[in-house]
Amino acid sequence: VQLVESGGDLVQDGGSLRLSCAVSGVPVDDYTVGWFRQAPGKEREGVLCKSNSDGDTYYADSVKGRITISSDSTSNTVYLQINNRKLEDTDIYYCAIGPYGGSWCLKEYGLDYWGKGTLVNVYS
Repeated sequence: VQLVESGGDLVQDGGSLRLSCAVSGVPVDDYTVGWFRQAPGKEREGVLCKSNSDGDTYYADSVKGRITISSDSTSNTVYLQINNRKLEDTDIYYCAIGPYGGSWCLKEYGLDYWGKGTLVNVYS
Protein backbone atom coordinates (compact mmCIF):
# COMPACT_ATOMS: atom_id res chain seq x y z
CA VAL A 1 0.00 0.00 0.00
CA GLN A 2 1.34 3.42 -0.95
CA LEU A 3 0.04 6.93 -0.38
CA VAL A 4 1.45 9.98 -2.12
CA GLU A 5 0.30 13.46 -1.16
CA SER A 6 0.52 16.46 -3.48
CA GLY A 7 -0.86 19.96 -3.87
CA GLY A 8 1.03 21.69 -1.10
CA ASP A 9 2.18 25.19 -1.97
CA LEU A 10 3.13 28.66 -0.75
CA VAL A 11 -0.22 30.47 -0.75
CA GLN A 12 -1.70 33.68 0.51
CA ASP A 13 -4.33 33.58 3.24
CA GLY A 14 -7.92 33.47 2.07
CA GLY A 15 -9.00 31.48 -0.95
CA SER A 16 -9.00 27.72 -1.34
CA LEU A 17 -6.48 24.95 -1.76
CA ARG A 18 -6.99 21.28 -2.54
CA LEU A 19 -4.56 18.60 -1.49
CA SER A 20 -4.52 15.17 -3.11
CA CYS A 21 -3.58 11.76 -1.80
CA ALA A 22 -3.10 9.11 -4.46
CA VAL A 23 -3.57 5.65 -2.99
CA SER A 24 -2.40 2.36 -4.47
CA GLY A 25 -2.96 -1.14 -3.14
CA VAL A 26 -6.36 -0.74 -1.48
CA PRO A 27 -9.66 0.81 -2.61
CA VAL A 28 -10.08 4.14 -0.85
CA ASP A 29 -13.84 3.91 -0.65
CA ASP A 30 -13.64 0.70 1.43
CA TYR A 31 -11.20 2.04 3.99
CA THR A 32 -11.09 4.68 6.68
CA VAL A 33 -9.10 7.66 5.46
CA GLY A 34 -7.78 10.61 7.36
CA TRP A 35 -5.80 13.80 7.01
CA PHE A 36 -3.38 15.00 9.64
CA ARG A 37 -1.01 17.91 9.95
CA GLN A 38 2.13 18.78 11.82
CA ALA A 39 3.94 22.05 12.40
CA PRO A 40 7.68 22.15 13.17
CA GLY A 41 8.31 21.29 16.79
CA LYS A 42 4.72 20.27 17.43
CA GLU A 43 2.87 17.01 17.63
CA ARG A 44 0.90 15.77 14.68
CA GLU A 45 -2.81 16.46 14.98
CA GLY A 46 -5.87 15.10 13.27
CA VAL A 47 -7.64 17.36 10.80
CA LEU A 48 -10.44 15.03 9.82
CA CYS A 49 -11.12 11.42 9.03
CA LYS A 50 -13.87 9.56 7.25
CA SER A 51 -14.79 6.27 8.87
CA ASN A 52 -15.60 3.22 6.75
CA SER A 53 -17.61 1.58 9.54
CA ASP A 54 -20.28 4.26 10.00
CA GLY A 55 -19.74 6.54 7.01
CA ASP A 56 -19.31 9.55 9.28
CA THR A 57 -16.61 12.19 8.98
CA TYR A 58 -14.96 13.39 12.15
CA TYR A 59 -13.44 16.86 12.32
CA ALA A 60 -11.04 18.72 14.54
CA ASP A 61 -12.98 21.61 16.09
CA SER A 62 -10.55 24.11 14.59
CA VAL A 63 -11.45 23.19 11.00
CA LYS A 64 -15.18 22.49 11.11
CA GLY A 65 -17.01 24.25 8.33
CA ARG A 66 -13.84 25.16 6.50
CA ILE A 67 -12.04 21.94 5.54
CA THR A 68 -13.67 18.94 3.86
CA ILE A 69 -12.72 15.53 2.53
CA SER A 70 -13.76 13.83 -0.69
CA SER A 71 -12.62 10.90 -2.81
CA ASP A 72 -12.63 9.64 -6.36
CA SER A 73 -12.90 5.87 -6.70
CA THR A 74 -11.89 5.99 -10.37
CA SER A 75 -8.48 7.46 -9.65
CA ASN A 76 -8.38 6.02 -6.11
CA THR A 77 -7.54 9.45 -4.75
CA VAL A 78 -8.56 11.24 -1.57
CA TYR A 79 -8.80 15.03 -1.46
CA LEU A 80 -8.62 17.63 1.28
CA GLN A 81 -10.27 20.95 0.47
CA ILE A 82 -9.09 23.89 2.55
CA ASN A 83 -11.28 26.97 2.25
CA ASN A 84 -10.59 30.43 3.65
CA ARG A 85 -6.93 29.62 4.25
CA LYS A 86 -5.49 30.87 7.53
CA LEU A 87 -1.96 31.38 8.73
CA GLU A 88 -2.46 28.57 11.22
CA ASP A 89 -3.03 26.16 8.32
CA THR A 90 0.72 26.26 7.69
CA ASP A 91 1.79 22.67 8.28
CA ILE A 92 2.93 19.48 6.64
CA TYR A 93 -0.19 17.55 5.71
CA TYR A 94 -0.30 13.78 5.76
CA CYS A 95 -2.94 11.35 4.58
CA ALA A 96 -3.45 7.96 6.16
CA ILE A 97 -5.61 4.92 5.54
CA GLY A 98 -6.64 1.84 7.47
CA PRO A 99 -9.19 -0.96 7.66
CA TYR A 100 -10.90 0.07 10.92
CA GLY A 101 -13.26 2.96 11.51
CA GLY A 102 -14.89 4.90 14.27
CA SER A 103 -14.34 8.32 15.81
CA TRP A 104 -10.95 7.31 17.18
CA CYS A 105 -9.52 7.50 13.65
CA LEU A 106 -8.96 11.19 14.38
CA LYS A 107 -6.49 10.03 17.03
CA GLU A 108 -4.69 7.90 14.40
CA TYR A 109 -6.01 4.59 15.74
CA GLY A 110 -6.49 1.99 13.06
CA LEU A 111 -4.62 3.89 10.36
CA ASP A 112 -1.90 1.58 9.19
CA TYR A 113 -0.53 3.32 6.11
CA TRP A 114 0.80 6.84 5.77
CA GLY A 115 2.10 9.13 3.10
CA LYS A 116 5.22 11.26 3.43
CA GLY A 117 3.40 14.56 3.51
CA THR A 118 3.04 17.75 1.53
CA LEU A 119 3.86 21.24 2.81
CA VAL A 120 1.30 24.02 2.92
CA ASN A 121 2.72 27.43 3.75
CA VAL A 122 0.20 30.25 4.19
CA TYR A 123 1.33 33.89 4.30
CA SER A 124 -0.58 37.15 4.78
